Amino acid sequence: MKKKIALIVVTIGFITSGLVFSQQSATKKPAIKDVAVTTPDDNAALKMHFQQSLGMSVKSIKDAPMSGLKELVTDRGLFYSSADGQFFIQGRLYNLTDGLVNETEKSLQAMRTNGLNEFTPTAIHFPAKDERYKVTIFTDITCGYCRQLHSQMDQYNALGISVDYLAYPRGGLNSQSYQDLVSIWCAADPKEALTEAKEGGDVEAKSCANNVRQQFEFAMQIGVNSTPSIVFPDGQMTPGYQPPLQLAQTLSQQ
Repeated sequence: MKKKIALIVVTIGFITSGLVFSQQSATKKPAIKDVAVTTPDDNAALKMHFQQSLGMSVKSIKDAPMSGLKELVTDRGLFYSSADGQFFIQGRLYNLTDGLVNETEKSLQAMRTNGLNEFTPTAIHFPAKDERYKVTIFTDITCGYCRQLHSQMDQYNALGISVDYLAYPRGGLNSQSYQDLVSIWCAADPKEALTEAKEGGDVEAKSCANNVRQQFEFAMQIGVNSTPSIVFPDGQMTPGYQPPLQLAQTLSQQ
C-alpha cells in the first residue's frame, strides 16, 4: 500500500517581527486539553489561546493538510499548531505524495488572490492600453528600486503589463512613510501624487477615509517583508525589482 508521506520543515519557538514564542508553564498558561478537533468551538478556543499567549491577532484557523495540525492565519503571517495548542510552528509544510508540493505556499497563494479581490478597487492603477497581464505591486515611496520600477512604467505598460499599486510603508504604521502614503491615497489625483513622490517631490499632507493600514496588514499576512513585492495573477509572489522585459518573460511563463 502506498503511504502518504508529508514532510514538515519547521522552526519551533520563533515568530516574525522579533516576537519570541516560549512554551508557558502549566501553572501560568496551560495548553488546551481534551478538545475535540471536529467541533467549531475547538478553533475558537485555539484562537483565544494564541491571542492571549502570544499577543498576535489570529484571523482564522482551519485544519492543515497534515493530520493533527492546524493552519493559522495571523496578522504576522501563516503558522501551524498542534490541535491542542501546546506547540506553535513556523515554517513550510511540504507534501510528498505527488512530488514535492509546498502546501504552505498553496495556502498563501489562495490568501493573496482572495485578498487582492478586496483591495483592487482602492489600488492605484496604471493600466496598459492593450493589457496582456496584470500584476499587483506592494510599494513604498522611500524605496530606491520602487522608484526605478515606477520610472519605467511606460515600458511595462507598452509590453501589455498593467500595474496595481498597494501600500507597504517599510517603516511601519508609526512612520513618516505611512503618513505620506495615506496622503497620496487621499490626494485628488493619487496617480499623479505617487509619481511626484517617487520622483523626489514633496508630499502634501492629506487625510481622508482610507485603507492604507489594512493594505499594510494584509501584506504582512501574505508574506510581504520588502518592497517592491510583485504578486502575479495566480497568487505567486516574488520580492524585488524586475526590469520590464524580464517581468514580461516571467509572466509569459506563468
